[in-house]
This record gives sequence, structure tokens and C-alpha cells, in this order.
Amino acid sequence: MLAPLTAFRDIAATAKAWPFEEARKLLARRERRAAAGVPDKGHVLFETGYGPSGLPHIGTFGEVARTSMVRRAFQELSDVPTKLLVFSDDMDGMRKIPDNVPDPAALQPYLHLPLTSVPNPFGGDFASFGHHNNAMLRRFLDVFGFDYEFASATDYYKAGRFDEVLLRAAERFDDIMKVMLPTLGAERQATYSPFLPISPTTGRVLYVPMKHVDAKAGTVTFDDEDGRETTVPVTGGACKLQWKPDFGMRWAALDVDFEMFGKDHQTNAVVYDKICEILGGTAPQHYVYELFLDEIGQKISKSKGNGLSVDDWLTYAAPESLALFMFQKPRTAKKLYFDAIPKVVDDYAALLDAYQRQSPAEQLENPVWHIHAGLPPQEPWPVSFALLLNLTAASNPDSADVLWGFINAYRPGVTRENYPALDRLVGYAMRYYADFVLPAKTYRAPTDEERAGLEILATALDAAETTDSDTLQNLSFEIGKTNGFADKLRDWFKAFYEVVLGETQGPRFGSFAALFGPKKTAALIREALSGAFLKAA
Repeated sequence: MLAPLTAFRDIAATAKAWPFEEARKLLARRERRAAAGVPDKGHVLFETGYGPSGLPHIGTFGEVARTSMVRRAFQELSDVPTKLLVFSDDMDGMRKIPDNVPDPAALQPYLHLPLTSVPNPFGGDFASFGHHNNAMLRRFLDVFGFDYEFASATDYYKAGRFDEVLLRAAERFDDIMKVMLPTLGAERQATYSPFLPISPTTGRVLYVPMKHVDAKAGTVTFDDEDGRETTVPVTGGACKLQWKPDFGMRWAALDVDFEMFGKDHQTNAVVYDKICEILGGTAPQHYVYELFLDEIGQKISKSKGNGLSVDDWLTYAAPESLALFMFQKPRTAKKLYFDAIPKVVDDYAALLDAYQRQSPAEQLENPVWHIHAGLPPQEPWPVSFALLLNLTAASNPDSADVLWGFINAYRPGVTRENYPALDRLVGYAMRYYADFVLPAKTYRAPTDEERAGLEILATALDAAETTDSDTLQNLSFEIGKTNGFADKLRDWFKAFYEVVLGETQGPRFGSFAALFGPKKTAALIREALSGAFLKAA
């Protein structure tokens, strides 16, 4: 649920966080429209688009999350009601078979049918491939708690909700063609039509030239797939529009105020805007974001299935960490793969911890305000994700109870009952460690210098009578400085990670030793020095 208005309005008027910058632009746009005498529909409409030709991916979620952040910022600035419409282009023809579906060959006969007419390759109770993918999107959005209304292009076209503007498109067919033709090559120009009729004989979405457009009758005439001249109405779902005119038509029909889209749409935005205006609408405010990349730098694609899915991320981290990834630098291309998760989780925890100590002005700049719609939770996270991963590496637990034993000793009073978010984090850490950290572990033998220093550290930890992390950190610093690492303390700690934990980096040593226990850390060091980990590998 979206949070109610708070007392931040005056501060929000100058807040620098990007959702507030966009919200102020949207407020100014609304004022300009009012001054120009444009009728007020009584609310501000935010829209996001989804192409269900493949399963939903994190980019789809990011678009809804980021739009919701702008919407929440706008609510802080204005009392005008708002709506968020998640629109699925599920009447598009299936132009190619996605790589990540069961038995792709079985879909071959259904190429070019609307996605809501393609059988569901995943089985189950969904009426079509499009209905299945729409449900997958809604499932995640509902789990996250987004406040939205879902819209299906198939339903809107067939119910006549676009009819008025589609008839206008027939009347202004030549004006639309004047916008579209310069964007096309010579061969495409010869056959292009903004109207895509649905074949009455095959049900396919047809990319064919129009022989006649009758604006008065509201019909188009073309040669069907069997060669027969056919006339159908442009209304009632008998036709749809090509994707670029469809953008502008939808904006005009629904009077959309705000829509963001990826950089791959940026050059087409002027086309969408012109067509919207030709059809009697006012182009919405845009926000262009950069695309997500997989670990080798390729654009994430829902048909290829590369990169992470929403389910992938939620297997190893909570939704709020994914929302933070979306909030940060939306206009910078970012690699999105499993290695990104631990840092994002700990960044979120640090921001949440800082929020409670911040002034109202600072809170509006803090991403957690935007992630949680103005009401971030107050539960602290006394143990970081990185530290839990290393604790898991050291203890090799067979259940979360083992990790909680260390946590209870480290922070008396911190229990899984009164720290449910931390309990969930423990589960995430165990899964992430088993799937990604453990298979990549590579231990190495210490150098003579490292061995001598680690033996001294183990002896000092055995004698330590404290579990204070700062004291244990200072102890490790002093031993490193006096045993050959005075000018290379980074190498000293790196030796601990690589020799003892089998990793190239790790948590702050003092925090790890305090959580694992000084004596157990000493025993772990001695086990590593004995070569036991090398033999096991």
C-alpha cells in the first residue's frame, strides 16, 4: 500500500533524489495543461508497458518499481489522485518463438497469432501463452505490494476502449503515414500500414499493405492470407496498430501523464509523441532509463532468458534489495547478475540503519524512503550479509539454527523471533553460499611470512578474553604490522581470506572473529595452516 501524505511537502519541493525531480516536472506539466484549458480527468495516470512475448524479467519489475517511486514522490508534492496502469501488449503477434519455453517446436504452428491466442507451452490452467506471462508478472507485482491496475491490450481492443481513437486514426491515416514513412527503409515503405488487421480466416496478425482505408465507414481493406480481398472494421479488436503508432494511440486514448521506457526506445519517443498529438492527445512526460546487462555485457532479453529473473533474485535476497538496485543510477547501464546481490543487500542494510538518524531532508534523499513508499521498517540488521556468508563458510552449517547460535552469542537478545528480517537473511545467505560461494572456493597455501603471522594471530586469539569486534580488529592490525605487513596490511587480510576462507575478499576481520568466536577463529586458522582445506579441495 502507498503511504499517506506526510509532513515533508516543503522539503520535497527541493529534494534532489531523481523521483522528486521527475515528480516536480510532472506537476509543472499538469499546471501547463490547466493553463492551456486541457480538460482535467481528475487524476494523474502513470503507465508502464509489458511485452509478454517472454517471461517477465527484472527489467519489467524495475519499470514498475521506478514508476511507483515517481508516483510516490508526486503524492508528496500534490493532493491530486494518482493511478498506475500496468499495460500488457498481449495482442501482439508472436513473431518468434522464445528460447526459454518447453518444446519450442510445438509453438511453430502458432507464429503470428496474438499472444493471447497462442497455447500455453507451460501447461496449467492459463488460457494462452499471453495469459500465462501476464499472470507471472502480476504474481510478482502482488508479492511486492505494488498498487496498480492491470490492463490487457486484447481486452481493451476487443471491448472497444480504443475505438474512438482508432476511428480517428483512420481519419488521420495520411498524417500518421507522414510521420512513419521517413523512419522506414524503401522496401518497408512500400508495404507499411499502421493498421495490422487480424485475419478472419487464420487469426494471425497481418503485416500487409492497405488497399483502402475508409474513414467514414471505419474500415480497412487488404488481401487476406488466402489472396481474397477482405474488409474489416478498425474497431472491436478486428485490427490493432503497429507498435510505434500503438504507443501514441494508447497515450491519446488513456490520457497518460507519465511513462518511462528503456534507452532502446529513446529514438522512437519523438514518433510516439507526434502520433499521440495527431490523435488528439498530449504526449506524456517521459523518463528514459539505461538497459540492464548480463555478466558478459549483453542486453538482458526476456526471449533469450539471459541475466536474472525476478525469481532468481528473490531466491537469494529480499525484494527491497532488488528495489534498491533499481533506484540506484537508473540512467547508467548496470550489469545484473548473481555477484551483484551481496553488495546490494548490505548497501540496503546500511541505508536503512542510517535512516533512523537522519533529518527529514536527508530521509527524502535516502533510497529506503522511496523503496518503502515513505514508511521504511525500523528493524535493524545487526549482522551483514557478507558476514553471514563468511560465517556460513567457516561453520558449514546444516541448518539455520547453527548460524543463530553464533548470532545469539555475538549479540545476546538478538533472536529469530524478534528479528524476522535477519532470520530471512540467514536463509538467503545459506542458499547463496551453497549455490555460488562454495563451488568457487579456492584455498591456497600460505607463504612462510603469512604462516608465521597467522600462527601468532591464532595464539593471540586463543588468549583473547573479549568478543568486541573493534578490539579484535586492532589485535589483527598490530600482529600484521609487527610481522612483516606494516606497509601492506591489505595483503595481510587478503592472506586470511585466501588461506583460511578460500575467497579473495571477505568481511572486516574483527567482525568475523567476534561473530565466529575468537577461539573458533583460532582453530579455523590452524586447520587451514595444517593443509586440511587444500587436501579436501
